[in-house]
Amino acid sequence: MDAETLDPVAAVRRFNRFYTRAIGVLEKGYLGTPYTVAEGRVLYEVAKADGITARAVGEITGLDTGYLSRIVARLERDGVIGRERSARDGRSTVLRLTERGGEVFPPFDQRSAALVEDMIGALSAEGRRRLTGAMAEVEALLNAPPAGSVVLRPHRIGDMGWVTERHALVYAREYGWNGHIEAVTARICADFLDGHDPTRERCWIAERDGQRLGCVFLVKEEMVKDEASEVARLRLLMLEPSARGLGLGKRLVAECVAFARAAGYREVVLWTHAVLTAARAIYAAQGFQLEETWTHDDFGAPEVSETWRLAL
Repeated sequence: MDAETLDPVAAVRRFNRFYTRAIGVLEKGYLGTPYTVAEGRVLYEVAKADGITARAVGEITGLDTGYLSRIVARLERDGVIGRERSARDGRSTVLRLTERGGEVFPPFDQRSAALVEDMIGALSAEGRRRLTGAMAEVEALLNAPPAGSVVLRPHRIGDMGWVTERHALVYAREYGWNGHIEAVTARICADFLDGHDPTRERCWIAERDGQRLGCVFLVKEEMVKDEASEVARLRLLMLEPSARGLGLGKRLVAECVAFARAAGYREVVLWTHAVLTAARAIYAAQGFQLEETWTHDDFGAPEVSETWRLAL
């Protein structure tokens, strides 16, 4: 085994040289088109979305804002993408393929798929399995967060049971709430799993070294008849006591608001209680406005409930 193989940095650099050559990244025109790899990637994201903001493309690709702006301008000059007013939010514009773009993109996408098929064509079924497994392992290793850092990840199997349990135990211990909070939380979780729309709804689980620390949900508001698609509801913000003071609640709420904007909602509404002072401070700092209060005793003793709303 040579020194380059033993040195991880050298090994990764060698693989990069191999793979960039294999997929034609260094060619002036990617896949025989007049576009670079970066331009092709932007074209791909616009083509696959039903209207997408330049900001969202930047978040997906990681491209520098100035560089992305120049790419979008070039694709617009070529007549393959255009800007139009968002149907969901008249204050913003989205990128879409033009009629010409609809002719240019499919052959580009097909050539990309054919290139990969040529690369793996000689592999057996077992070889393909090993390849995809190795690629998944590389992705997992390189995306792994530093030890001790808090990550916000999507939900996975088992999370809804944890959300329900922790809401019941934390609120019972700290506020004396009865078992009805567990029933309410379980119904919200069940509804989310049954009707989850990943393009418009999201659950975030805060985690550190495999330990869950908190959660929050953003779902479509079902109570507004004519404007249900315009309003999102923030639900089930909760932090473990050990995770408080880290700014994690603020991060979770900020993720909800950013996602709601990107998804095209006009407003975010939420239900909370006057006793939850830390959460209320986070909502106020994000720009939510207290809209309505009422009292109920669903959780045992009388509690002041509140509706807060944020215009996006």
